[in-house]
Amino acid sequence: MDENGLLMANFRVNLVPAVLALANPPWQQEVWLDPSVFENMDHIIHTLFDDFCDADNPETYLGTSLRTEEEVALMRQLGAALDAAMDEVPHGTDAEYLSSKAWPEVVAVAGRLAQVMVANDLSELVRLHQRDR
Repeated sequence: MDENGLLMANFRVNLVPAVLALANPPWQQEVWLDPSVFENMDHIIHTLFDDFCDADNPETYLGTSLRTEEEVALMRQLGAALDAAMDEVPHGTDAEYLSSKAWPEVVAVAGRLAQVMVANDLSELVRLHQRDR
């Protein structure tokens, strides 16, 4: 794997689980509402908007943490859905996010993006395996 591939893998090992968490309401209820667990909405927001992507301007991460234009478009949609949810929560608690009117759209878009990201990663894994044979 070249240096760019390693950078992308390091970014995606953080980004993909964050998207998967947004697509999984039972996980959100079980994990985010448990104060003894590190992962919460704040962690997800930092992952998607600060640390490994910018969901408001995802095109700058094409080739770094996003593989395709389809991922960029879906990440932009996810960013807009999350922004709408953030506008609805006065205190920014995880419980407020999960009960906001905008939350079902966050879950739906995250589900579409998660499917695309996992499929793209598996395709890349197959390509790397075939190359190394």
